[in-house]
Amino acid sequence: MFQNEMKLEIPSKSQNESFARIVVAAFASQLDPTISELSDVKTSVSEAVTNAIIHGYENQSGTVVIKGRIEDRTLYVEVIDFGKGIEDVELARQPLYTSKPELERSGMGFTVMETFMDTLEVESVPGEGTKVKMIKQFESV
Repeated sequence: MFQNEMKLEIPSKSQNESFARIVVAAFASQLDPTISELSDVKTSVSEAVTNAIIHGYENQSGTVVIKGRIEDRTLYVEVIDFGKGIEDVELARQPLYTSKPELERSGMGFTVMETFMDTLEVESVPGEGTKVKMIKQFESV
């Protein structure tokens, strides 16, 4: 059984979103993914990190933690913030829902993650933060 893991902690600044997605993509590259699989992972991580920065911390400073784990041909990614949390996770997961319409956000972040990853779980406690767990199964080589 092939196994490996990584952890990245970044300040909640929007310019760190691209860094986070590149780090996770580099980590996932050891699975020899297709360009499409890698693109799915990068897009999903980008959405999760952006949500943590914009919604979790609302322009306040904080830390976003990205954890990655590989077991066999499966990538597990967690994006964690310690911000304000989500009052109603089910509502937040609805396509086109946004708590920040003034920012012209599309409200499709969770929908995008759900589309590109095999599994998406969202755990959130108001006042404590949010953890987004994503799983992607890679094709056999």
